[in-house]
Amino acid sequence: MLYGNCQGGWAAALLAADCEGLAGPIVMNGSPLSYWAGEPGANPMRLAAGFLGGAWINHFLSDLGNGRFDGAWLVQNFETLKPEGAIFRKYADLFENVDTAADRFLDFERWWGGFYRLSREEILAIVENLFIGNRLEKGLVKLGAHCEIDLKQIRNPLVIFASHGDNITPPHQALGWIPAVYETTEALIAADQRIVYLINQHAGHLGIFVSASVARLEHRAMLENLSDIEALEPGLYEMRIDNPTGDPDCDHDQYIVRFEPRRVEDLVFETQPEAFERVGRLSAQLETAYSNFASPWVRAWSNPVTAELMKWSHPMRVTRYMFSERFNPAMAMTAAFAPMVRANRKAVNEDNRFRTAEKMGVDWIETGLTRMRESRDAASELAFSWLYDWPVLPEPIKDEAAKK
Repeated sequence: MLYGNCQGGWAAALLAADCEGLAGPIVMNGSPLSYWAGEPGANPMRLAAGFLGGAWINHFLSDLGNGRFDGAWLVQNFETLKPEGAIFRKYADLFENVDTAADRFLDFERWWGGFYRLSREEILAIVENLFIGNRLEKGLVKLGAHCEIDLKQIRNPLVIFASHGDNITPPHQALGWIPAVYETTEALIAADQRIVYLINQHAGHLGIFVSASVARLEHRAMLENLSDIEALEPGLYEMRIDNPTGDPDCDHDQYIVRFEPRRVEDLVFETQPEAFERVGRLSAQLETAYSNFASPWVRAWSNPVTAELMKWSHPMRVTRYMFSERFNPAMAMTAAFAPMVRANRKAVNEDNRFRTAEKMGVDWIETGLTRMRESRDAASELAFSWLYDWPVLPEPIKDEAAKK
């Protein structure tokens, strides 16, 4: 079984479509293959290109990085997408449970802060072909001069794991490609393909990959029922897990997995193809203008030194190392006093009035940030519709006979 998380999922799909003889099912966890699908309030990130002008901004950042695109920009976009959790609640939970949460917090931060760097050509190919062009489900992605990817060429059983709590890759983007590639259930069966999908109701984007409870139930169920997945007749199925105990650590015989047949025609998701096509045309125009007129100048001024300075001045890094005693002398005093405070700390009871007030204040702030984020996303959806989603007017009739 080949696992692909997020972009690893569509990379696995490219691999399976291009490599004949690849064996075993492919699991795509929170993986977008239908990039234009979505609905208001579900995944506002799909609108980003319409406000940033498309691919040219990634080209510009890559030029500033001396040919390398810093993955810290992607992580920053992720955190600002839902600031009440990624920017506020994460730290509030740490300090509310400071005696027990430190190790888990640091483990996550070390993993989360391992920013990946991509080449200029790699990030531009990803943005132009997938996120802006939506060419994967159309069969227009080229891996070389003689290789066009067609998702119909995939013969491996596919397991698609998505969540309604995922605002990066909601079920719309994880499943919307199926009716675009296979128009009917009969077409899917005729292609001798098996597609199984599993929907979680609450897990966020990262939770699909790293949540312990999800790993102990959903992912374990996939692995333990691998032979059943491979033995399914061609068609579309929804994987349902009946777990009466509600405990993800339940024994094997305490939960039941069912594969319920579904129809491709029932997978209906909202799209705005005309609007995103306009965004694609704008992106191509701005990218051409930037490549021809601005990029040569930016590359001329960029070098390894300036790229390194830009890397370490990124907010995602500055906000971390500014609290390090090895960089900030003021934190050295904190580091010196920390062992003494830790040795003599006396935690208050849960019913302490100040602790209760602290929790209440944290909840209020989180609620306020949530309302601000919802208002921002609603305004973005409205602005995007004003800018790009306007009706196509019919061409004027020139033939006088046709007018009559």
